[in-house]
Amino acid sequence: MNRPQPDEYSTFNATYIDKIGDGDIISILGHQQENTWHFLKSIPEEKGEYAYAEGKWTIKEVVGHMIDTERIMAYRLLRFARNDASELKGFEQDDYVANARFNSFQMDDLADELMLLRKTNLYLFKTLNNEEKTRRGMANGNPVSVNALLYIIAGHELHHINILKDRYL
Repeated sequence: MNRPQPDEYSTFNATYIDKIGDGDIISILGHQQENTWHFLKSIPEEKGEYAYAEGKWTIKEVVGHMIDTERIMAYRLLRFARNDASELKGFEQDDYVANARFNSFQMDDLADELMLLRKTNLYLFKTLNNEEKTRRGMANGNPVSVNALLYIIAGHELHHINILKDRYL
């Protein structure tokens, strides 16, 4: 399946999709799982509660946000792949982070959770055929295809890994 076309996602999500190069998106997601896990495991526990500026999330909160977002995007993907036409509401990421207590978790546990979440999601992602990947739904008031959600998941993770590398470490 090819990269998603602009009518398959909102302009907001173009930021994430544009970060992903050419190639098989399932393979990209699989490689990303391994690379991200190794990177997160390299972050010392004592840095986990560091934020680069006042009011910014800590490293642990960024990783927790990545976990929450992958769960939500995978749920949307499942619903739309199964031809569920119900419109899905958006979520307020800052409220999710504020109510999650991520700073009380261990960095290693957050890294493992993200890796295991991706591993289980890959079982679903690998089962999708081309017809299922073209299915669409409405999320947060915008149309989105299953294929675009695969790219959004990968691009969102890459976006936050780059922020961690550039601003936190």
